[in-house]
Amino acid sequence: MEIPFLEAWRRRHGERVAPGGPPDPAALASMLAECELLRARVQGYGVELDDTPDSLAAIDQLPPRWREDPEELPWFGNDAGLYLGTVVVRTVPGASWRLTAGGRPVVRLDSGRELDVVAAGLEWAAGGSPELSQVYAEAAEA
Repeated sequence: MEIPFLEAWRRRHGERVAPGGPPDPAALASMLAECELLRARVQGYGVELDDTPDSLAAIDQLPPRWREDPEELPWFGNDAGLYLGTVVVRTVPGASWRLTAGGRPVVRLDSGRELDVVAAGLEWAAGGSPELSQVYAEAAEA
């Protein structure tokens, strides 16, 4: 499976993987955890993204200034979803990243349920609901 953003990331980080080969799980997790736009924006508010559920709650409390820029909103929401997924994968036992056939990253929970974290991040960025911490709590209970 060739996924353009994954191939570009691999080249940028010097990874060599056979074209069409499955992504290395650690490399995939590292790439999805970057969330550069989100990290840059929340840093200005003094929020530390330390991959914990508390950091999700802190993000939920930020004033939604990203909604003022319709071009930035989807990118911010995408990063928020990827960060949500990163926290779930790093703190919920049995959770892992999986790429769908179309290359969309989802989090697979130990129960077998798949969580579309990007969609959750976009919903949150656009409307504030459901809160990222709420989505996390539901994933942790599953």
